[in-house]
Amino acid sequence: MTKETRFDVLIIGGSYAGLSAAMALGRSLRNVLIIDAGNPCNEQTPHSHNFITQDGATPASISAKAKEQVLEYPTVQFLKDFAVQGKKTKDGFEITTQSGQSFQGRKLVFATGIKDILPQIDGFAECWGITVVHCPYCHGYEVRKVKTGILANGDGAFETAKLISNWTDELSIYTNGKSELNKDQLKELSKNNIVVIEKPIASIEHTEGHIEKLKFKDGTMETLKALYARVPFKQHSAIPETLGCELDENGYIEVDMFQKTSVSGVFACGDNTTFIRSVAQAVYAGNLSGGVSNMEMIQEDWIDS
Repeated sequence: MTKETRFDVLIIGGSYAGLSAAMALGRSLRNVLIIDAGNPCNEQTPHSHNFITQDGATPASISAKAKEQVLEYPTVQFLKDFAVQGKKTKDGFEITTQSGQSFQGRKLVFATGIKDILPQIDGFAECWGITVVHCPYCHGYEVRKVKTGILANGDGAFETAKLISNWTDELSIYTNGKSELNKDQLKELSKNNIVVIEKPIASIEHTEGHIEKLKFKDGTMETLKALYARVPFKQHSAIPETLGCELDENGYIEVDMFQKTSVSGVFACGDNTTFIRSVAQAVYAGNLSGGVSNMEMIQEDWIDS
């Protein structure tokens, strides 16, 4: 529990984006509170990749080191709690947490991420982030040149197949039911030796998250080593939308080039704003949010002085 209740900036979410924002603000001499419940979406992912200086490190070790460095700045505090409510006030915003505490801030930064909605396929959740993956730039090198599947349908499946074909030539599309691919797409896939399998999937057989086989509802099985899947999601926090932040047609918080939302004084960064889910992107967006929110406060104080 923190004794202070008023801050320059409240940051909701304390993973890569939130910590990056906090570092920029701490170095700008701003009083900052990070509120985070400690449940990152990549908790079971064994290694993080494609982020220079940290390639191959565990997600937990990267965030732990970042948190340690950020909290070296004396004006930054960290509270393990869950933000449940937010409202506008005369001087900015107020956030109430699950433990019943309330905090005020001139600015808000939402680094709250998204919550993946996993399909009801036995074994999928246990493999998610290990050998059932979402991004070839994050995970493709580790599952290169092995028998790989794509769990998708329609245009999304076709475009994903083109992308993943760079990492393997043993590639199949599993539509988990009737295919929505058109004739031209099927022709292109066939030319590139990519098979489309329409059978509904019953389960994924695996050992500690490492895929061995797909089992279909008709009882047949197929050996597989990796599966790409882009699953639906929802915002991890409902507070941005409650405050009036607009969401785009895909469900992401709309931000401009400076990570500003549609609500003045509210910023968003990381997975809650973009389909590009990577540590590098989150760190960049968080750093920008911190810097621009600080500049806003400087401008406001300069005008009022």
